[in-house]
Amino acid sequence: MSPTDKTLTFGVLGTANIAKKAVIPAIRASQHAVGAVASRDGARAERFAAEHGIPRSYGAYESLLEDDGLDAVYVPLPNEHHAEWTRRAADAGLDVLCEKPLAVDAAEAREVVAHCEDRGVTLMEGFMYRYHPRTERVLELVEHELTDVRTVTATFRFPLYDRPGDVRLNDSPGGGSLMDVGCYPISLVRTVLGEPDRAYAHTNDTRGVGVDTELAGVLEYADGRSARVASGFDTQLIQRYRIDATNGWIVVEQAFDAPADEPVEVTYRIDGRRGVETFEPVDQYRRQVEHFADRVAAGEAPLTDGAEAVANMRVIDALDRSAERNESVAVEDV
Repeated sequence: MSPTDKTLTFGVLGTANIAKKAVIPAIRASQHAVGAVASRDGARAERFAAEHGIPRSYGAYESLLEDDGLDAVYVPLPNEHHAEWTRRAADAGLDVLCEKPLAVDAAEAREVVAHCEDRGVTLMEGFMYRYHPRTERVLELVEHELTDVRTVTATFRFPLYDRPGDVRLNDSPGGGSLMDVGCYPISLVRTVLGEPDRAYAHTNDTRGVGVDTELAGVLEYADGRSARVASGFDTQLIQRYRIDATNGWIVVEQAFDAPADEPVEVTYRIDGRRGVETFEPVDQYRRQVEHFADRVAAGEAPLTDGAEAVANMRVIDALDRSAERNESVAVEDV
């Protein structure tokens, strides 16, 4: 049996929009299935299950974890609950696909990763953009055609309108733009340049809610390379990155939350040759689910595994600490 022959049945912990709009349809579009959904509100879980044709619903997350018909769990809960329910799913012997970020800081991420390793389950953090063919092509260009990449600039901002109870605006460890969308530019920078040595950040709380609604950061490398990252809730949508090397550059728009129903492009100029490559519509969430299932079947670590989650959180922590102290912070100290 090849890895893709193994069918997984997922339980979904929570009824978040990301589950409804992206991941449940992605599971359905693959050869895998959603067997159950849970919510703290049993009636809500029942309505959600009926709306999406899910066989079983539960009014408690604990009850879903006791369902013997499940192979894996998808965790789209608010950020501060990711670690707890990833651990509890691992205790139930279920493999875990968890939304980013895996935890609220690097220390908690390390504990979760060790817990999953001890329980012998597969853990994957849901950075869906890493599974898009365009991202794969960009990394191929970086490795084989760019010479001496010097800088990367990456931004993810969008207009988050004030809504009562929006967890992203809660004064909690999981709130703010850095944790919500800033993690994507950081992931991209690290994928291209590797682990930075120092971080500096400035944040602003434009809503007076106790979390950052804007962030601008600089990541520094001992050899002189650098990156700029930005995130925010106060401007119109922009999600892009630019990679600059001594012999050219690469630019990507709609960089992270790429649409599943329209083509996307990568633009570059390398050694004087300008190129625009177009990629046909693809559901990167489906590719993420399929990668997860393949790695579960093969008993191998996913591309965005626990170690990757810890490394990303270290940089997030360093930027957060820098903003608090208004000074540059060594990433190794986090």
